[in-house]
Amino acid sequence: MLNDSILNFHSSVLPSFPDDGFVTTAAEPWFKVKVQRIQQYLNAFIANLAPHVNEVIVVDLFAGSGLYSIGHQKEKFAATALAVLGEEVLVSKYIFCERDPENARVLKIRVKKYFKDRTVFIFEDPLDKLPEKLAYYVPKSKAGYRVAVFCIVDSFSMEVPFALLDKLQRLGFSFLIPFTFCINEQHNYRFYLEHQREKLSRFTGGFQDADVLDKTKSNLEFYKRLVQLYQNNMVVIGLNATLAAQKLDSGLMELPIYYMGLFSKHPVLKNIQHDIQESAHQQISLFQL
Repeated sequence: MLNDSILNFHSSVLPSFPDDGFVTTAAEPWFKVKVQRIQQYLNAFIANLAPHVNEVIVVDLFAGSGLYSIGHQKEKFAATALAVLGEEVLVSKYIFCERDPENARVLKIRVKKYFKDRTVFIFEDPLDKLPEKLAYYVPKSKAGYRVAVFCIVDSFSMEVPFALLDKLQRLGFSFLIPFTFCINEQHNYRFYLEHQREKLSRFTGGFQDADVLDKTKSNLEFYKRLVQLYQNNMVVIGLNATLAAQKLDSGLMELPIYYMGLFSKHPVLKNIQHDIQESAHQQISLFQL
């Protein structure tokens, strides 16, 4: 059962950047709130893990070009990669993954210009090559030296195979996942169930109880059951899980909410979620399944 805390956060300050003439990623206004929430989760993660680990590493699997733009005026604001770099936090290194060559090139330019004092690696490897690459750059925890990895998985799609995250969690990764993808009148629940079943199976891990999705009769019900299934499967592979919901006004996701999931083996997970909720203006329990 999903117990949805609808959170309206105090605004975190997103770093501002001048127009540099390079590529940006088109976004809707609610993306600002999503990036701010990711910042807050990172801060809470570090605050709770810092006393227990020697090193914190941030990984972004879908880093983009570093900047979003909104509307005809092309208002620009920091995407997750540049936003987390702008936080004054105890992070030893940042690893940004971006498979689009132009986005990766521009991200490198922006990181070098604005954050040359940070230790940043930018990978262009395909998703299936990332576990081996990341294993080389992320040290394993061992007796006397503990490492915490905060991995942001914000693809705005079902692109990430569950098997990939299973491999990364074996390396000690924790995951923050905004469950966002196109779901609207055109790309509705029937579209995913009838035409995207293979992608759904890869995304959720292909567990036996996936047929629960076939019983849905609306986009919201399909979305909530999909997130619940994903959460359950994360628990099956040994991760603790917590979900919170954010109000949503989007032309791409025609739903009243979207979920943010945090998945980790660290026992302080509930403390992190508590800190996030403490920073909220309101908490309303809604949308029970």
